[in-house]
Amino acid sequence: MTNANPLNVPVGLQTFLALDFGIKRTGFAVGNRLMRTAQPQGTITAEGDARFVKIAERLREWQPDALVVGVPFHPDGAEHENTLRARKFARQLHGRFKLPVFEVDERYTTTEALAMGAKDADAAAACIILEQFLRSIP
Repeated sequence: MTNANPLNVPVGLQTFLALDFGIKRTGFAVGNRLMRTAQPQGTITAEGDARFVKIAERLREWQPDALVVGVPFHPDGAEHENTLRARKFARQLHGRFKLPVFEVDERYTTTEALAMGAKDADAAAACIILEQFLRSIP
């Protein structure tokens, strides 16, 4: 698994699938390094192993080079219970799918998505997470 600080993304990694992890809903988006843009692709409503079955379907469909997971923090940067859950989720993704996984601070992404009028806030948040990640790559 790869941590986003410092951000060292090998040049060979060009396409990404981002996940906005939630206990019941996980939004996802896809994007690529060349265009530095992302598109929301919906929300997976599943828990436990059922979530990973649905993620595997998305991975077969999009065939990304790597995954990006939003990790939430308190406004002051402190960790909380969902921080630990999101990091565990990132580790599980890496273990199950053998793809590089990058973590991105996702503070305020859902709020931003709602402020933009997103109909699917989870997918829009995943899109924001991925665009932040893509902008941070040299």
